[in-house]
Amino acid sequence: MTTIAERTEKLTRGETSARTEVEAAVNAAEKLNDELNAFLEIDRAGALKRAEAIDENRGSGPLNGIPIAIKDNICVRGMQTSCGSHILGPYKPPYNATAIDRLLDAGAVIIGKTNCDEFAMGSSNENSAFGAVKNPWDTSRVPGGSSGGSAAAVAAGIVPVALGSDTGGSVRQPASLCGVIGVKPTYGRVSRYGLVAFGSSLDQIGVFAQTATDAATVMQAIAGRDPHDATTAQVPVADYIGETEKDIAGLRIGVSRTLLGEGLDTEVRDLIEKAIDAYRGLGAEIVDIELPHAKYAIAVYYIIATAEASSNLARYDGVRYGFRAEEAPALREMYRKTRDEGFGPEVKRRIMLGTYVLSAGYYDAYYLKAQKVRMLIRNDFAAAFAKCDAVLTPTSPSPAFRFGEKVDDPLAMYLNDIYTVTANLAGIPGISVPCGLSAEGLPIGLQLLGPYWSEGLLFRLTHAYQQAHPLNTRPKVHA
Repeated sequence: MTTIAERTEKLTRGETSARTEVEAAVNAAEKLNDELNAFLEIDRAGALKRAEAIDENRGSGPLNGIPIAIKDNICVRGMQTSCGSHILGPYKPPYNATAIDRLLDAGAVIIGKTNCDEFAMGSSNENSAFGAVKNPWDTSRVPGGSSGGSAAAVAAGIVPVALGSDTGGSVRQPASLCGVIGVKPTYGRVSRYGLVAFGSSLDQIGVFAQTATDAATVMQAIAGRDPHDATTAQVPVADYIGETEKDIAGLRIGVSRTLLGEGLDTEVRDLIEKAIDAYRGLGAEIVDIELPHAKYAIAVYYIIATAEASSNLARYDGVRYGFRAEEAPALREMYRKTRDEGFGPEVKRRIMLGTYVLSAGYYDAYYLKAQKVRMLIRNDFAAAFAKCDAVLTPTSPSPAFRFGEKVDDPLAMYLNDIYTVTANLAGIPGISVPCGLSAEGLPIGLQLLGPYWSEGLLFRLTHAYQQAHPLNTRPKVHA
């Protein structure tokens, strides 16, 4: 695979052009989209126009001429932002998300918007109003969710990097199922301005890539304080690319044996154990830790996330933008019909759950209690990081499952996020790294979690592992 650094070096030497790179990506997106359904909009004209301008002006940004795909819940001026929902449909925002402006400043070229679970609510991409994304490794299986389109686009080699969003694992879980790297930064590291809100205390824009250095390059470009987002932190952005070059000998990696027990697929467990041995062989020290409140994470997450969703999605009422139901004789009826016809079943389920846990008589028993347990989960990680530099877990309890296998069992579907939601609840960074293939040739990922602002450390650990144990097999569907 060709890294971003290698691509930009070729551009600088005149061995290729931004137009050549971007046109190849657009061609691949158009060719494979009938099979993968990864893109909801492909902007051939806009992408080629920007690529030609980059060639003419001889730009020198770190992402100069690099084609990139953007999840369809991140605002790009003049391009659709449907969030995979009929209620927004062809809505085109008049502004860019801060992350998008920073990508463009770095020289990136956006080729299109990627398919996702409706309003980022899902673990399989089966909740998109525009059809499910297919996994490039096996098109009878899900790519993971909710950022399945971005994961599939990178896995299939359409683009080297893509943006997604991660509220409870929506970057890391599809990265695991599609065999690529998926990064969720510390809460407050990347601006949420222009990211359509699902759970405001949990959402983060994340990155998909094939290599740790590519992921680090994109994260370097988009990270940092933003006056448009009061939750971003005034914390200096580290030299992520420089961090990847450092040795990992002597670093301590914590492992909770409890998380490798019940409910974990045998093949996943075996590969995680091999990854632990691999890190030991690279000079890292493996430390036993406990995360005693992790068992409550799914329950806590699906109380807090749904409560925040019920509030955030109240704005979609058919009045200000997006879809409006027809033949509604009165205002209240128009509200009801618009939301009934515009939202899909999973979004409705989560709105109703969230409204319930916030309602009079239940707030203390559910939402307030969940917030208290959330603090206990944060404290567990603080105690763990006193003993180790990073924590290693599985990313997903199983490889990619078949379409329809879990769609009628919400609890089984929610349990796909059992290893990822803790990072969002605690606000810490996490990264999923491919660590091998199942007997059926499906990717499996390990997850690394670090203390606040430790993205550089995670890139360092990821790069060391990838150098020693690369995943060289390509998916069945690829550019």
